Amino acid sequence: MLEIKKILIPTDFSDYSRYALRYAVAFARSFGAKLFLFHSCEHSVLGAGTEAYHFSVPEYMTEVEKNEKLRLEDWAAEVAREKIEVEPLFAVGTAYSTIVDAAREMDVDMIILATHGRKGVSHLVFGSTAEKVVRLSPCPVLTIKYPEHEFI
Repeated sequence: MLEIKKILIPTDFSDYSRYALRYAVAFARSFGAKLFLFHSCEHSVLGAGTEAYHFSVPEYMTEVEKNEKLRLEDWAAEVAREKIEVEPLFAVGTAYSTIVDAAREMDVDMIILATHGRKGVSHLVFGSTAEKVVRLSPCPVLTIKYPEHEFI
């Protein structure tokens, strides 16, 4: 029998992630699983001159992390109100690698991950976090494309 007891659900706080979270909550409810709501804070230095410097200021990065942790806690509280066991997890680093590391560390049975569906040049430049997670994950990954199909 298939047992799913722990599910990792990464979020970037987008509508895509909120949509995937609905799937994760449905799976958690069906299997009696615990959700690990995960966010990875990526500090990217974009632009040049003062803009690039602004993103590298430690005080600014600390403030960004604080705000993202608060958002993660808010999302976890929403899930908990649905009577689902949830634990928020926060990391700093490249999204795909921190997701895979968290999956290993928490020994999850499944990852449910939103995909943004980038195409063309955008896909070539930014790559796909979802693709990298699928390739490197230690467990099955369910990718959710927003809003293609709704079963819940």
